[in-house]
Amino acid sequence: MEITKKSLAELSTLFREKKLSSREITEAFIANAKKKDPEINAFVTQTFDLAREMADAADARLKNDELLSDIDGMPITLKDVVCTDGIKTTASSKILENFTPPYDATVWKKLKSAGVVLMGKVNTDEFTMGASTETSAFGVTRNPHDPTRVAGGSSGGSAASVAAEMCTGSIGTDTGGSIRQPAHFCGVTGLKVTYGRVSRWGTIPMASSLDTVGPIAKTAEDCAMILQAIAGRDMLDSTTPNEIVPDYKAELEQKISDLTIGIPKEYFQEGIDESVLQIMESTKAILQELGAKLVDVSLPHTKYAVPTYYIIAPSEISANMARFDGIRFGLGEKEKSIHEIYTKTREKGLGDEVKRRILIGTYALSSGYYDAFYRKAQKVRTLIKQDFDTAFENVDALLTPVAPTPAFKVGENINDPLQMYLADVFTIGASLAGICGVSTPVGQSSENLPIGAQILGPRFTEGRILRIAHHIQTNISTQ
Repeated sequence: MEITKKSLAELSTLFREKKLSSREITEAFIANAKKKDPEINAFVTQTFDLAREMADAADARLKNDELLSDIDGMPITLKDVVCTDGIKTTASSKILENFTPPYDATVWKKLKSAGVVLMGKVNTDEFTMGASTETSAFGVTRNPHDPTRVAGGSSGGSAASVAAEMCTGSIGTDTGGSIRQPAHFCGVTGLKVTYGRVSRWGTIPMASSLDTVGPIAKTAEDCAMILQAIAGRDMLDSTTPNEIVPDYKAELEQKISDLTIGIPKEYFQEGIDESVLQIMESTKAILQELGAKLVDVSLPHTKYAVPTYYIIAPSEISANMARFDGIRFGLGEKEKSIHEIYTKTREKGLGDEVKRRILIGTYALSSGYYDAFYRKAQKVRTLIKQDFDTAFENVDALLTPVAPTPAFKVGENINDPLQMYLADVFTIGASLAGICGVSTPVGQSSENLPIGAQILGPRFTEGRILRIAHHIQTNISTQ
């Protein structure tokens, strides 16, 4: 039995039936990580000894009929922006290279309460700023399907650790596409939750009005199981509403023949790779075979999404990054004046992309420019949200590409920020609107690179979009 080839759901069943122990499952993933990670570079910090202890504890719970959840005993990784008490959390930045938080993020508290096994902390673009995991201070994470190509970003370590079968699932963050795009590049399932569905307390922020925390795993079913453990109200995060958490796994099996799915014309324009377009056509055909009704819709303000995002996000980055001053935590240069401490610490501790976004944001917020840039961007954001609201009056979900191309080569876009920013052209709109979206693997390019499809749904319809993704995945696997 090839343990690491199986999904989280399959391994959970085998564990509960006492056909595999959590320790056996964990050791299989540790062996795979030791073998593959030197080339992939997904891990920033490995916690294999801790993983063994946690696996043994899960086995003891099973023996006593005291399992904590459906994902008890399952090995996972955390994007290295999720704070973990006593375990380094670096945001893949030199400025936090030796930072060990004295507390757990809420998402990690919930996962620990569910009994998961922590394999380690995985790589990200520095402070999640990037679309390829090339801005990490600890090296590029490579695509398990072709190591000459990027794993995507910023949750590249999360997607690669799942795709390379070094864990059953991972926690990533998505601010403008950072879960969905690497899931598409690596051929796994990635869920961007509704803004506020999962607590962000204790997760190092990038842009506070956009950040979300969510799962990456092999299948939609796996994502549903992880989401079940992490969703819900948190008194420490005021953006989490008191919204009911449904049974996501139960919803997967409901039929989709009663659903109407919109195809936004603005997401099928020039510049999309031919193989992406072909795969999208075959995905449409699968949905029609399953009885879903497909209709054309329009999201007229789509073309403004990228410029709007790249004013709002850097502005919020400018505010959030002010805390890294060389005094309170992380790297701190010893200088004579406060000004010199700030300057030297940030000069030495932050990479070029982080500095670029801080400068853009500071400029957009500065006196005389706030109204022209930030305020205007917020008005356009409202129009983008209204586009989605209008579309969802007539359809239950939307089907779009995740990105214009499959994974690009390492180094191909790193010196062209605009080209890198455009990699998120199909994911940013949903982030600005605060809705949910899932990237599901649906095929391969002519070069055998994974291609995903994006399913977007109204706020708090994670169960619905996971159901659609699940039916697509089930249909593809039986063909």
